[in-house]
Amino acid sequence: MDALLVAAVAARDHALPTFSGVKVGAALQTAAGVVVTGCNVESPSIIFHCCAERVALLKALSEGHRQFVRIAVVGDFNAPLPPCGTCRQALFEYAPDLEVTMANLTGQTATLRLADLLPASYRIDDRRT
Repeated sequence: MDALLVAAVAARDHALPTFSGVKVGAALQTAAGVVVTGCNVESPSIIFHCCAERVALLKALSEGHRQFVRIAVVGDFNAPLPPCGTCRQALFEYAPDLEVTMANLTGQTATLRLADLLPASYRIDDRRT
């Protein structure tokens, strides 16, 4: 199994799926090869819910990383788990060319470019000045 997927599977162990009962793990690879992981965190305050992908992204950004090349997302679903729409947009702001590997616990995987998962997308840098 790809090392990035292994890291995402391990990140699931720290998930706090208080409401959904679904543990999700993500592993984000920087352009320098550093892997930053995240897991989903759920809370009674719905506004506080945060997906594994955004946790990994926010951790990476807070540690000074700014360039990303790949992310792996793993969840216990029938098919490989794609990032939600909010995560897609958040990731797109920083890494529009990101390679996204989606997986489930049975070993099924699919890999797409983030731009293919988020058609007709935009970045804040695209605004007119």
